[in-house]
Amino acid sequence: MDGGYSGNYAVVAVAVALGAAFVLAGVVANRLLRPHVPTAEKYTTYECGLDPVGDGWAQTHIRYYVFAYLYVIFAVDAVYLFPWATILDTDGYGLVTLVEMVVFIGFLATGIGYAWRRGVLRWV
Repeated sequence: MDGGYSGNYAVVAVAVALGAAFVLAGVVANRLLRPHVPTAEKYTTYECGLDPVGDGWAQTHIRYYVFAYLYVIFAVDAVYLFPWATILDTDGYGLVTLVEMVVFIGFLATGIGYAWRRGVLRWV
């Protein structure tokens, strides 16, 4: 049952329409079934069960952002290591992928070495 070139687009259009209808049905069902009793207390800011006190301005030391950034770098590194490990054993790709990964890890090691030398990794 091949619909030709435009038949493929028709299948995609039907799938998109069904997905949009499913989302719309969920939104409408939520509107119809939820309780709606607005009170002044519901419009206050909620912060872990505590009443908000003071202004919303708080300073954070830059080292926390550096740790977060380093975590992201090594998470990305892990994302690239898993596919690399699966293709390393494949014929014809072993040496090429090994060299590419050594270069990649070398860049990461250079960055972490620079951060270490600058004292960024000290928590205190």
